Formats: sequence, structure tokens, C-alpha cells
Amino acid sequence: MVSQNIPTPSKALAIGAHPDDIEFGAGATLAKWAADGCEVSLMIATDGSKGSWDSSADPAELTTLRKAEQRAAADLLGVSGELVFLDLIDGELNAGIEEREIVASWIRKLQPNVVLGHDPWKRYRLHPDHRNAGHLTIEGIVAARDPFFLINSELPPHRPSELFLFEAEEIDHLETCDGYEKQKLNALESHRSQFVSTMGIVEGNEDHGLETFRERIVLQLCSFGELAETEMAEGFKRITEL
Repeated sequence: MVSQNIPTPSKALAIGAHPDDIEFGAGATLAKWAADGCEVSLMIATDGSKGSWDSSADPAELTTLRKAEQRAAADLLGVSGELVFLDLIDGELNAGIEEREIVASWIRKLQPNVVLGHDPWKRYRLHPDHRNAGHLTIEGIVAARDPFFLINSELPPHRPSELFLFEAEEIDHLETCDGYEKQKLNALESHRSQFVSTMGIVEGNEDHGLETFRERIVLQLCSFGELAETEMAEGFKRITEL
């Protein structure tokens, strides 16, 4: 059974491995919630320093650029909460205890009703950062909710009510997003450093490449929209027993 459209949460926290991951997975949903008064916060786990196919690129410059791109994307989505950069090394993200405690501390601090993150169990997922960011999201929720984790922290435990996993192996929840596709696209297109490596936009042929990319994103939204019997939607694995 597939559910649809929870009431707009008062606070939501989306956790992505890299700049642009959240926009791909949940950009239209977050824009919709933000427009309805939700305090949306974003957490980016890695510094994005390996996000280029250009071997001559400077990793430090790429990190600075990708942060600026993420800030621009957050503004376009209407993010009114925190934009958190954990600055862990791209490609080397671990789902260890230290990293889990960092994520849990932010969940306790921000107190989101809904947390969104990567599905770590999706088959054939190649990038280890995506898997580990998903595990950190899930395990961070557990550590944030239970009082005997983070025992040296002054932050009180917090239990979110919902977890949405994006790019999920098993979709069982849809958020309709008619009218918010432009915000999703504009936010994605803020990540110009990713045009070639992630979006398949060939340098020097941006106009054609952008159109093809937009068509791909809209087609995905429309495919979920058909399931929801509406024009456009985003799909998630929804977990409520937290």
C-alpha cells in the first residue's frame, strides 16, 4: 500500500552525502513544505572535494565552489533552517560511532519532525558515501532518541516522527509536488560544477544538455505522479516506527 502526502511538518532535516544529493532526492518535496511554513534544514556530510572528472581541478577550490552552489540551491528551495556542512572527506565517509554522534547531536539540536536521507540498502548502489550517509541518517536517529547515547551531551533526546528514504529500493510513499518542479530544477542547476560528471551536460553544449537533463528529471516526477494520480510527485520509503 502506498501512502500520500503527510501533513506539512513544522521542521524537517534532509541529510545528503554530497552537495546536490538532496535536491535530486527530495528537492520538490522540500520546496513544497518550505512554502507551507516548514523550517527545512539541510546537512551535507562530505566536502564534495572529489566531485569532478577533471584531474586538473583543485580539490580545495572545488570544495569552496560546491559549498557556494549548495547555498544557492538552498535559497532556491526556500530553506529557512540550518545549512550544515560536516566537511568530512568526499569518498571517505564512514558510518562510525564518531560520525554517528555528530549526526545525532544535530538531530537533537534541530529537533526535526521528519528526517530524510539516502536509502542505504538500495541494490547496486555504487557510491560508498551514499550508503554510509544513509546508515548515518538511520543510526543517528537511534542515537538521538535514546537517552544512553551521547551521555556527555547537554542536548535532550529527540525522536523524529517520520523517516523518508529517497532514491529508495522500495517506494511506499508519494509526496505530490505539482508546481514545485521548477524550484527543484533551478536548485539542481545551481550545481554547475556537476553538469558534466553528474548531469551529463557536455561542456560547450549546455543548452541542449540542460534541456535533456530537465526532461529526465520531469519524466521521473511524472512517473511518480502517475502512481499518485496527479501530475508530479516524489517517491520515498516511509518509516514511522522510530
